[in-house]
Amino acid sequence: MNLTTPFVVLIERLALPAQPAWKHTRAAILVALAALVGATSLQASAAPGGGRKFQKVAADLDAALDDSRAVRRKWARDVNGVRQVQMIVVTNTTDPEMRELRRHVRRLGGSVHAVHPAVHAMTVQIGARQVKALSQRDDVVSVSPNRELRRTASTLEAITGALTASVRTGSTKTSYSGLDGSGIGIAVLDSGVMRNHEAMFNGSGVSRVKRNVNMLNANLANWTTGTDAVSPPPGSAALASYEAAIAADDSLNQDPYGHGTHVAAVAAGRAKYFSFGTPDTTGIAPGADIYDVRVLNDNGYGTLSDALEGIQWVIFNAKAHNIRVLNLSLAADSTESWLTDPLCVAVRSATAAGITVVVSAGNFGTTDGGVEVYGRIGSPGNEPSVITVGSVNFKGTTARNDDVINAFSSRGPTRSALVDANGVRRVDNLLKPDLVAPGNKVVAAAATSADGTMAWNRLAAQFGSSLVLPLGIVQVYGETHMMLSGTSVAAPVVAGAVALMLQANPGLTPPIIKAMLQYSAQPLPGANLLQQGAGMLNVDGAVRLAGIVRTDLAAVIANNGIAAGQSILAPYKSMPTTTSTINGQTFNWSRMAFLGGAQVLSGSALFTKYQPVWDPKITWANNVVLRRVPTYWSGIGIAADTYVKSFSETPLTLQTLVSSGVVSGASLAGSTSFGGKTGVFIPTASLSNWLVSGSGLVLSEGLVLSEGLVLSEGLVLSEGLVLSEGLVLSEGLVLSEGLVLSESVQRGER
Repeated sequence: MNLTTPFVVLIERLALPAQPAWKHTRAAILVALAALVGATSLQASAAPGGGRKFQKVAADLDAALDDSRAVRRKWARDVNGVRQVQMIVVTNTTDPEMRELRRHVRRLGGSVHAVHPAVHAMTVQIGARQVKALSQRDDVVSVSPNRELRRTASTLEAITGALTASVRTGSTKTSYSGLDGSGIGIAVLDSGVMRNHEAMFNGSGVSRVKRNVNMLNANLANWTTGTDAVSPPPGSAALASYEAAIAADDSLNQDPYGHGTHVAAVAAGRAKYFSFGTPDTTGIAPGADIYDVRVLNDNGYGTLSDALEGIQWVIFNAKAHNIRVLNLSLAADSTESWLTDPLCVAVRSATAAGITVVVSAGNFGTTDGGVEVYGRIGSPGNEPSVITVGSVNFKGTTARNDDVINAFSSRGPTRSALVDANGVRRVDNLLKPDLVAPGNKVVAAAATSADGTMAWNRLAAQFGSSLVLPLGIVQVYGETHMMLSGTSVAAPVVAGAVALMLQANPGLTPPIIKAMLQYSAQPLPGANLLQQGAGMLNVDGAVRLAGIVRTDLAAVIANNGIAAGQSILAPYKSMPTTTSTINGQTFNWSRMAFLGGAQVLSGSALFTKYQPVWDPKITWANNVVLRRVPTYWSGIGIAADTYVKSFSETPLTLQTLVSSGVVSGASLAGSTSFGGKTGVFIPTASLSNWLVSGSGLVLSEGLVLSEGLVLSEGLVLSEGLVLSEGLVLSEGLVLSEGLVLSESVQRGER
C-alpha cells in the first residue's frame, strides 16, 4: 500500500469578518501552491516487519466525529445542526493538484480551503459523517484535524562561542568582523516581525527584514462551504495577486503578539543604537537577512493549515532569496508518527529542498506538580530530519560551567505513534532533543506598533511586570526590549549559528549541519541523552567543522557525483582539534551525532568521508529510510531548478547509510534502564568521555539498517520515571517553571 505524507503547521486564529474577494483568490492560489510539493508515496511499514496497515483517521479527530458529543475543539463545530470538521487530508495521488480528490470532497458537500503541494495534502471542511468514507479512498493516506499551533558582546554571543577567533572578533554595538550571517536568509515562522525595530537594521540603518507576509487565512475561521482552490505558476498574474494579498511589509503593527520579533532578534538581532542602559543584546547572526512569515494571530495561536501554507511559501521562495534556514518556535499537539503527521511532512519537504529547519522541543519537561516527565517532544520536533532544540539556564553569566538544563525543557524520546489495524500503538521512540542552547531570561527586541502610539505587543502589555520592568531600562520606539524564556527562545540561537556555518561554507547540507552542531556540542554534567541530546551549542566548534568540508558538497550530492566513503575534505584541510576554549574555559566536544533516530555515531570519518545520509533528500529513522525529491516549475521565463512545484517520496531498502570507519556508541550506552542510567538514559558526558578516550565499535562495513538504541515498550516505569504517551497540549496557559504561554513565554527559572 502506498501512502503520502502531508505538510502541517501549528497555529490558530480569531474568527474574522467576511473577507474581500482577494481572500477567495488567495485560497485558489494556495491550492496551486499546494501543487508545489506534489505527490508523496511512502510505505505503510513504519517499523520492522513491513506491510503493516494503520488507521488513517487521527485519534483526536476520530473522537470528535460522533455528533452526539459536545465539541470542545477549534477544528470542529455544529453548523445548522450538522457536525462539521476542518482537517488535513494527505494523499498519494500522482496529480500535484489532487483534482479527483477535490471533486470527491465537493460531491460530499465539503469545501477545499487550501492545497498544500509540499505535503501533498489539502485542508478541507466536511461533514463529520463523511470523514470515514473519505478516508477509505485508496488515494488517502491520513486524515488529521486542523490542529491549533502555539508559539513555543552580548550574553548570547559570549556564552555560545560566537566571539571566538574562529567566528568573529571585534564585535561591538557598532562594528562586526568575521562571520555574522551576511547573505544568508533566515525565515521566521511565527507571530510577525517588526521591520522597523533597530535590532533588525544593518550598519547603514536599513532594515534586514526583506519580506513581511501574513498567512492567516480568515476563510477557515468563517467555516465557509462549497469552495475550492488551485495554485499558480511562477511569473503568473495569479501568483502576483497572491503575493500582493499576503504582503504585510507596510503594516503598522506587524507583530501584535510580540513573540516573532523577539525570536528573530535572538537569531539575528543587531544591538547598534541602544544608548539608554540596554545591555548588548546582539543575536547570533547580526548580519543575516530576515523573512517574516506570520502564521500566529494576536494571541499567539494559529492553525495547521496556515503553518503549512507558510512553510510552502518559504520552500517556493527559498532559492530565489537564498533562504537557507527556517525557524519554528511553535508546536502542535499531535501524537501522530513523523511518517504521517502533516507538519512533519512539511518540514521534511523543506529539508529535502536544502533548507535547514530548526524547531523548539517544547516546554513540557515537568508535570503540573513539578515531576520530571519524558516523552513530551511536540510536533514537528518529532521529525527526524529537523534540528530539535532544548533549553539551558545559563544563570545570567557568560561562564558555561554553571549551566544546567531547564526543568521546563521537553525531554525525549518522541512518543508519537502509528496505530495499526489492530488498534496497537507503534511508537516512534526517536532520540530527541538533538542539542540544547541558552533559553532562560533572554533579553531581545520587543515589538511595538508604528502608528505613533508605540503600543506594546500583547505579551509585554500583559506581563510587563515580569518581562519588561525587571530590565530597568528606558524604553523608546525602535529600541524596546523584553525578556523571554523557553525552548522557543533557544531554537533561534541555533538558527543563528546555522546561518554562520552556511556563511562559512555555503555547500553544507541540513543533515551534515545538524551532525556538526551535535559533534561539537559541550555535554553538561548530569544530564542524559533525552534531556540535552549531544549537549550545549558550541558555535566555535561548529564553525571550525564547517570550514574543513568542500564548499561544493551540496551540488555534488545533488548531481549524484560522490560515493559513500569518498573524501569530502576541502583542499589542504584536515579534522580540527576537538576541543574549544570559550571565556577562558576549555572543554571536549561531545564527539557524537544522532543518526537514524536511535543511532549514536562518532569518529572523524563522519566529516572526512562522504556519508550518504548527508543527502538532504534522505530521512532515516530506525528501519525506515525515505527519499523525498523535489521537482521544479519549468517553462519560458521561469528560472531553472528554482521554484519547487511538488515532491515525491519513496522508501529505500538497500541504501547504504554510513561508510566504514564510523564509530558506533550504542554498545557503550548499553541496554536502556532508567534506574541504571544506561541506554537512552545514560549521561551524555559519560558516553562522550568514553568516545573521547577511543572506545566504541568501529564499523568495518558501514551501516545499511539497524535499530540502534531502543526504548523498550516493556520498560518498567519505576523509581520516579514518568513517561508520556505523546504530547497533548491543553488550551490556554500551561504553568510550569513559571508562566509558560503556550510554547514559549516564561518568567523563567532563577
